[in-house]
This record gives sequence, structure tokens and C-alpha cells, in this order.
Amino acid sequence: MTILLPDHLQFPDVKRSSREGLLAVGGDLSLPRLLLAYQSGIFPWTDDPLTWWSPNPRAIFEIEKVQPPRRLLSKLRHSPFTITYDCAFEQVIRQCARPAPGRESTWISQRFIRAYTALHEAGHAHSVEAWDGNRLVGGLYGVHLNGFFAGESMFYKETDASKLCLFHLFERLREQGVVLFDTQVLSPLTERLGAIEISREAYLTRLRAALQIPVTW
Repeated sequence: MTILLPDHLQFPDVKRSSREGLLAVGGDLSLPRLLLAYQSGIFPWTDDPLTWWSPNPRAIFEIEKVQPPRRLLSKLRHSPFTITYDCAFEQVIRQCARPAPGRESTWISQRFIRAYTALHEAGHAHSVEAWDGNRLVGGLYGVHLNGFFAGESMFYKETDASKLCLFHLFERLREQGVVLFDTQVLSPLTERLGAIEISREAYLTRLRAALQIPVTW
């Protein structure tokens, strides 16, 4: 049975999620609710209606183990793009929201854009950008809380631009001490890049530990 969220700030126990991972419907995308969701192993996925998810199994990247595909190694060493951080957050999320081949629509509505931009302005969401000169050709964004990072979405306009952003981000997060990289639900792309699935119980255990590690972006 789908649970309707009350107006006050709370979520039901994630064990009450449906088989597909749907936990609740309703609420809002306020900064406090989003932070509580990520700290609880929950994320929003659609806007109309607003839905909240905690799938089992959960997809992650083992940040200390993941390695770039062999064909990307040369590009990582001699990148054709300039890689930056937090230089164009809103541009990145808006590009992620645009239709693309094989992705005619996304969950990233105007309300999501406003909410995650507010998260960024509060220091909890970050972007990685790939530039060809002054042209933004790829990027990704996600949510960062201490030793935890949740990758949300990425886009590219030039081959491998978003993948280079991802592996540059892995290196940065390793150096900073982030220990858990959440990618939510396994897709063919993330599986090819090295993502794996773990049980929700194992994920929540690792999430609690990651949130206790003080990591400054």
C-alpha cells in the first residue's frame, strides 16, 4: 500500500517500500526534507505525483575499487576537455533535464531544478563540468553529505565527456575520504562503468557509517 506523507517532516520505515522500491507519495522538495531523505536512504524520483524511493537491492560504486574502462585511460591522462567543479551547476542540471537520444523525458522537472539548485547553494549538491573551450559538453551532479555522495544524473554532448567527469569525480572523492557513492538503481550504463548491487540493509549500514565521517567538499 502506498503511504501518503504527512505535512510534518518524517518518512516511514524504508522496510515498508513496495517490491519496486516505492516508499511514499507527497510531501515537498524542501531543503530539510531532501536532507532527511538522503540521510535515511531515500530519494525522490518523480514530480507529478512526487514519489520517494528506497529500492532493494541498491546500486553503488565501490569507490576504492572502481576502475575506468581501458579505452578511457588515455583520455583520462590526456583529456580533450577541461574539467571543473561547481562552475555551472544550474546549467548542468538543466542539460540533464533535456531530452536526449534514448532519453525522451526525465524526472527532472522545474521543481526538481529549483530544489537541487537550493541544495547546491546550501553546499550539499555539486556539479562536475567538461568544457571544450567555452562550450559545456558534459557534466553530472549529485548530493554530498560527509563521507557520502549520491550521483543523480549526467549528460554529454561529446563522446565520453560525462564519463570523464565521473572518473575525475571518483578520484577527487577518494582523496577527500568519501566512502560511499550511491547510484540508486543499476542501469546498463552504470553496470558497464563498474556499479554493483548490494542489499538495502547493507547499504543503510554503510550509509550510517559514511555520514559519520567528516568530509568537507
